[in-house]
Amino acid sequence: NRAAQFEAAADPVRQLELAKAIVAAKGANQRTMLRRNALPRPERALDDMARYLGHVDAAAGVDQLLGIEGSLAAAYFGNLQAMVKAEPFSSLWAFEHRNRRPPRDPINAMLSFAYALLTKDCVCALLGEGLEPWWGVYHQPRHGRPGLALDLMEEFRPILADSAVLSAINTGMVLPRDFTCAAAGCTMQDRARKALIQAYEARLDQLVTHPLFDYRCSWRSVVRIQARLLTRWFRQETPAYVGFTTR
Repeated sequence: NRAAQFEAAADPVRQLELAKAIVAAKGANQRTMLRRNALPRPERALDDMARYLGHVDAAAGVDQLLGIEGSLAAAYFGNLQAMVKAEPFSSLWAFEHRNRRPPRDPINAMLSFAYALLTKDCVCALLGEGLEPWWGVYHQPRHGRPGLALDLMEEFRPILADSAVLSAINTGMVLPRDFTCAAAGCTMQDRARKALIQAYEARLDQLVTHPLFDYRCSWRSVVRIQARLLTRWFRQETPAYVGFTTR
């Protein structure tokens, strides 16, 4: 499996093909999150995102795709605040944009932590398929960065990690006092970390119908299924990798 993975990663045509599938699935799931959960409904952003998604197939290279992905992210994160229902968060710590290293507000701190949890699960799923998590296709290999895990997790960022963060906030599992914010950045206290892990694990245990196979399984299983589909695409047993998207 790893030989097939390395071969695909070295082929510019296949690299672009997989990158398009990754960006399309992630962008579609970001748009679905906004359409379902944002109040008031951000019609302008939803229209913009639909237009950006329409450009994915025609992208001539990975650099162009990165630009489309960035435009999708800007529209999505620019309206993330509209999905926050908990009054202490919306009034005290408004979310303006995604930032990290270090995160500068509680929501960004939670997003970074949730993405770390998701990365770990994607690494495990890929190892289970005999793949090399550190050798990416869309995310180019870089020392210490699990590139293929980042490739796999992109489609799940909005629907698993972001969803868990919003759930933890909107149900009162985390409160403003669970964070320490200073000029150097914002850190989560133990209570916030435990609550977010609980929300994330609960999300993984929820059942969903897989659109390709039309059977119900947990989100935890979906991550493993997508790793298996990626393996089949590497081995050229399937004509295309299809990212997981929700309606």
